[in-house]
Amino acid sequence: MTQGPPPGSSPPPHGERGNGRDQPRPGQGSAPGPGLGRVPPQAVEVEQAVIGAMLLDGRAVGRAIEMLDEGIFYNAPHEYIYSAMVRLYERSEAVDQLTVAEELKAAGRLDESGGVVYLAELAAGVASAANLEHHAKIVVDRGLSRGLIEASSEIANRAYEGQSNVYELIDWAEQRIFSLSERRLSQGFESLETVLHETFEHIERAHERVSTVSGVDTGFGDMNDMTSGFQPGDLIILAARPSVGKTALSMAFARNAAVDSGTGVAVFSLEMSKTQVAQRLLCIETRVDLQKLRTGRLRDDDWMHLTRNVGRLAQAPIYIDDTPGITVLEARAKARRLQREHGVGMVIVDYLQLMTSHDNVQSREQEVSRISRGLKALAKELNVPVLALSQLSRASEARTDRRPQLSDLRESGSLEQDADVVMFIYRPDLYGLKSADGASLEGVAEIIIGKQRNGPTGSVHLMWNADSAAFENLAPEFRIQEEEEYP
Repeated sequence: MTQGPPPGSSPPPHGERGNGRDQPRPGQGSAPGPGLGRVPPQAVEVEQAVIGAMLLDGRAVGRAIEMLDEGIFYNAPHEYIYSAMVRLYERSEAVDQLTVAEELKAAGRLDESGGVVYLAELAAGVASAANLEHHAKIVVDRGLSRGLIEASSEIANRAYEGQSNVYELIDWAEQRIFSLSERRLSQGFESLETVLHETFEHIERAHERVSTVSGVDTGFGDMNDMTSGFQPGDLIILAARPSVGKTALSMAFARNAAVDSGTGVAVFSLEMSKTQVAQRLLCIETRVDLQKLRTGRLRDDDWMHLTRNVGRLAQAPIYIDDTPGITVLEARAKARRLQREHGVGMVIVDYLQLMTSHDNVQSREQEVSRISRGLKALAKELNVPVLALSQLSRASEARTDRRPQLSDLRESGSLEQDADVVMFIYRPDLYGLKSADGASLEGVAEIIIGKQRNGPTGSVHLMWNADSAAFENLAPEFRIQEEEEYP
């Protein structure tokens, strides 16, 4: 690496010094791949202005640190100088030409950084720190452009090598690019006065809508009261035995969120085709008999009812993918892209046990564990609730009352561990059971909230319409009172 002028010597004319054109950071501008033989994006003069402003005005150091990472500089001496400033700042020591020179000397980087003469020239090259934020943004933009080139080159090299599983490589590549786009999304401090103002606005809006929902609205009043809606970043498991209504309830959640609240919903349907999913949604929206819809044996008034009510559903932001055996990596990649293009507020997977792992595992339990961890990671990455349907084991059928419980989750205990909320569908009428006073429970479904990391457990009762395969809010006079329990 070309070194800067030795201490005490006359600096070369501006632009001929080691200003970054011949001193890129190690690895910058020399990697094979796209752009070979071309100078990477950089703004060395702007880097000089940023460093100079920090040397000139100690108050500018903190402002710069909020915007700049140590690896963002193209010019290696500038990175060394900036790192020295950061170390001084972390120790609450003064940042000026003398202290920075001493810090560089202690690190053995003073000569490589151009010496004290270069530090003096950097400080003398700016009149004030007034334009620091603007200059720092330019440095960041150029650095991100270089990061994009470097990532593209690395992706190409890995693809040529062919040593990685292709789906793992795609997922890694998307995360690599996504991390660049997220780099500038951090926020700084805000005064309590500002935060309180925003908080009161939030409280006022909540008061006006007379609702306790802080997440995605489920469309069911009692469930909203218990969960406050489905929360961003949560993995929600909806479990039941086959043919109890998992898909029907999940589609009710999708319809209520998309139609009533305008929330974008991504549906990964591994069991049913897109057409079958659409039929379910039509039945929920119109209450037309599902069997009539499947067979096409519709009366004139059924057709009229369908055409009159299909408009709202057609405009709803619901997106369906019916790829069979989709892997978590594929689902994450598709959900990421959908969120960028259309915006997604909730993801539904129907159902979890039909997903596959992208690599070989020793047991099905390990595979389901990886799937559940991947879905939780997806929820956190996109900051949306992920509702995953799950089959229950036969253990519940051995009990007298057939009530499901957490230990019935099939094939993996990690489902209970990874999930923020676990819900079960329990329909006692399927087993001919009656209430404590002997009354019929036909058409009544109990949604048992067996786990809720940040809320109470308990039960919510809904009405089940078998003809249209739809769940509805239960009329108040039929509600069964339950005690809520907090974890």
